[in-house]
Amino acid sequence: MTDKNKGLPRLSTSSIVNMSMGFLGIQMGFALQNANASRILQSFGADVHQLSWFWLVAPFTGMIVQPIIGYYSDRTWSIRWGRRRPFFLAGALLAAVGLILLPNADMFTAYLPVLMIGAGMLFLMDASFNIAMEPFRALVADKLPTEQRTTGFAVQTVLIGIGAVIGSWLPWVLAEWMGVAKNAEIGNIPANVIISFFAGAAVLVGTILWTIKTTTEYSPEELEDMGVIEKEQEEKKTGLLKDIMNMPVAMKQLGLVQFFSWFALFSMWVFTTPAVAHHVYGLPLDDNSSESYQEAGNWVGVIFGVYNLVSALYAFALPRIAGKLGRKRTHSLSLLAGAAGLISIYFVKDPNYLILSMIGVGIAWASILAMPYAILAGSIPARKMGIYMGLFNFFITFPQIVNGIFGGPIVKYLYGGNPVYSLLTAGVFFILAAISVRFVVDRDDVVVD
Repeated sequence: MTDKNKGLPRLSTSSIVNMSMGFLGIQMGFALQNANASRILQSFGADVHQLSWFWLVAPFTGMIVQPIIGYYSDRTWSIRWGRRRPFFLAGALLAAVGLILLPNADMFTAYLPVLMIGAGMLFLMDASFNIAMEPFRALVADKLPTEQRTTGFAVQTVLIGIGAVIGSWLPWVLAEWMGVAKNAEIGNIPANVIISFFAGAAVLVGTILWTIKTTTEYSPEELEDMGVIEKEQEEKKTGLLKDIMNMPVAMKQLGLVQFFSWFALFSMWVFTTPAVAHHVYGLPLDDNSSESYQEAGNWVGVIFGVYNLVSALYAFALPRIAGKLGRKRTHSLSLLAGAAGLISIYFVKDPNYLILSMIGVGIAWASILAMPYAILAGSIPARKMGIYMGLFNFFITFPQIVNGIFGGPIVKYLYGGNPVYSLLTAGVFFILAAISVRFVVDRDDVVVD
């Protein structure tokens, strides 16, 4: 197979870090949302079986926004701002607004029900995260030759892990180390959570500006001179519908892997807080606002930080492991580690042991953030990188939508309202994802003996 990117020069490690620095801020905001949105919504009056419906906002916005942003970012170019950077900035500013307003939704109850306002802020945050996030995936493929792409996506995973650790741990650190109030009356959000969301907004905007300031992009003329882009006029005539019809085979094969993986992740993000509160802390199923429940919520932030820390550390080793075992085998084994971690939660009675469970989840998370994109990038034409990275998001959002629609009723009627069984189901889905990897064809995979 001819290397479409043979003309792209290798970049230094610092350049690779700079181009993805904004991901640290995005993931800090995303981690704050993941660890705290469920308890914020429950504090505003949502029942546990309704949580997955509120979380549907995220995949629905991603399904719509990312392909559109990818399509137009492929066709955007300005000498000052480049192709991907305008979308970074717009997404960061909008996401910062959502981060500030979500935990303060009860300020607007004179106008609308607080749950409706909270859902609206969740929508704003998710749409904005997607606007900023999609071009980062495309930028790595834009700038790096094939032999550096696994490293590029692994660096993104490291920065994602660092941002997520900060976002996940910050409410707990503020409460336990700095004495910020961690308790609140029913319907109000604790001060440590509100301050954390303000900090997340500031870091998000700052890191995006870092990437914009330190990273340049190749112009269409430079890409043509390097032999990266061929048949320019023919490719310019293709539209979104034709791009969908001509989706690379590898993308379709990865679709099943992504379905199982992200179905499992959605269950984990939505139901871990109530599952830990009721199954590990022993709280009643109808307790969603007591001091003990808030303590469980803070601890979930800590263990979510653990899995993100593990993912950041594991990402350093991913290029070497993939070089020895191959991308497919590496991804499959990592997913099995995640399955073991989620299933083990059912057997945990001491909250401290949840840290061990999260080690396996962190290994899977690192691989999910890197390996599918590294496999996919080698099958995408250079001029179509943005649109196909955006369309690939369909295989992330669709399983979350399915889970969001049916996950709540399953917990309510099949699991008797006990959310821990949703985490067991998530572990099984990770196993199915690991099995599905074997059917994927990775044309650029190279194993070093």
